[in-house]
Amino acid sequence: MRPTARRRAARELATAENAAVYRLAAALLAYPTEQQRALLPEIREAASALPEHLVRPLVSVVDHLGDGPLTDVAAQYVATFDLKRRHSLYLTYFAYGDTRKRGVALVEFKTACRAAGFEVVSGELPDHLCVVLELAAAAPEVGVDLLLRHRAGLEVLRLALLDDHSPWAGALVAVSATLPTLTGDDHDAVARLAAEGPPEEEVGLDPFTPEMPTVGARR
Repeated sequence: MRPTARRRAARELATAENAAVYRLAAALLAYPTEQQRALLPEIREAASALPEHLVRPLVSVVDHLGDGPLTDVAAQYVATFDLKRRHSLYLTYFAYGDTRKRGVALVEFKTACRAAGFEVVSGELPDHLCVVLELAAAAPEVGVDLLLRHRAGLEVLRLALLDDHSPWAGALVAVSATLPTLTGDDHDAVARLAAEGPPEEEVGLDPFTPEMPTVGARR
């Protein structure tokens, strides 16, 4: 998607319904904690107010997060997102892997956050999907633009989670359902990335840290 079309699409996607999906998905994709578990009834209630095609995938994640000992859910989260390259929650990783180009992309994410008046306040990398989803909910012209710019990685993550029958796949299904249908070059980019995977030049960046990210408004 060309930059002009992407910015136009980001403005069109700035709806209250989409913002709710992004907030809920961010909460569900965070590292499992007691605080997250305590919020599950509120998350379920908020998700239930959405259209049915969004309710089902989101509530499926809620059901999983509330099922069984928290330590087991957390261990499954780590096995899902920290140990598999195609399950990375860091969007620039899909496009650049651990190459030098990824550092430039991370600066672009941080600059975009600051331009919207936000800072990543937890020490998390700015391309973490939870960070970008929170930004998309609060400042869609910036956050949704980032989602669209890295749509190929987002879709590869969704497909990988679905292929592995991950209980977290529903959050990606809901997010993807808010975005335009993939066509042309965007569709080809997803297919190419799914086939080839991220680049592998190592430069010491660690794409996998399980901290729960938050986005805070700049004061």
